[in-house]
Amino acid sequence: MNNPRYTSLAESLPATVPFVGPEAQERRRGAPFVARLGANESVFGPSPRAVQAMQQATADIWMYGDPENYDLRHALAEFHEVEPENIVVGEGIDGLLGYLVRLMIAPGDTVVTSDGAYPTFNYHVAGYGGDIHKVPYSDDREDPNKLFAKASEVDAKLVYLANPDNPMGSWHSGSDVMAALDALPDGCLLVLDEAYVECAPPGTAAKIAKDDTRVIRLRTFSKVYGMAGARVGYAIGAPELIEAFNKVRNHFGMNRVAQVGALAALRDQTWLTEVQGHIARARDQIDKIARSNGLKPLPSATNFVAIDCGRDGAFAKTVLDELVKQGIFVRMPFASPQNRCIRVSCGEQSDMDAFAKALPLALAAASSLNT
Repeated sequence: MNNPRYTSLAESLPATVPFVGPEAQERRRGAPFVARLGANESVFGPSPRAVQAMQQATADIWMYGDPENYDLRHALAEFHEVEPENIVVGEGIDGLLGYLVRLMIAPGDTVVTSDGAYPTFNYHVAGYGGDIHKVPYSDDREDPNKLFAKASEVDAKLVYLANPDNPMGSWHSGSDVMAALDALPDGCLLVLDEAYVECAPPGTAAKIAKDDTRVIRLRTFSKVYGMAGARVGYAIGAPELIEAFNKVRNHFGMNRVAQVGALAALRDQTWLTEVQGHIARARDQIDKIARSNGLKPLPSATNFVAIDCGRDGAFAKTVLDELVKQGIFVRMPFASPQNRCIRVSCGEQSDMDAFAKALPLALAAASSLNT
């Protein structure tokens, strides 16, 4: 029999994905969700200008997208006051993480991340045979000093830090991140995931020099810009590192319509400000709903709120399951002790109302099942 001959590394990996999508859950439960509050998408949607631009661009979908992402890269460079050579565009932060790991990690190379942090980074590292080292959160926050100390201990080539953080919503000031950088060991690159930075208080984004070879920053149009389905992300880094992406990236990976939409979204900062207001109000509502049910919402600089359910991970998982039964899609952290929480994305008023109605019923059911 002529079977495919997989690599030994591929043979050792499980066939899995980091997240089970809400669509798969809807198929299992045989009904759509009433409120989609688990994937940290922006239900407030993209800029109307971006929608219009993408609609107009569909007539040109017969053409490949610009493999250089020229217009978008130049607009992003102007927006961030860097050079186009400091910008690479890719298929969301997930895609860029895959390219970065492919560039940097060979079998046996070490990386450092936080236990329970965004799992797609780990997924890519495992796929290229890297050795993952983890450090615990400190008071529900990623700890840059512990991360960098571990990186020095294990001679890590990459260290991953999300600021603000997913899944906890916590954050560090940009000045604290810069101060911690002094402890980053030579030869180690900080992968600074800033997917949620547009949600965060002023001063959260670190003021990193455009040619600083110690750091690569990752940004996205999936969150506040409301274009998760378009898969547009970008990285900001030193020109040599950015140029290296051309060795491994899929040059025709960017959808032409998405390129046009992201450019229009970037140029509509008024809409971005409006969405930021929606997010702030929804966070306040989630906070009040949690407190009215005797739960503790954690401070958040993102478009979601982590809610401490007050017991262990098994109890929080039961609360999550009971919410899903009522048509409320939420998620929870993977690792203890953060898995005592559920994570609820910001939504429209109808979403918040549905969550407020379902949560006390879910808590009651979970309490009866976990006594």
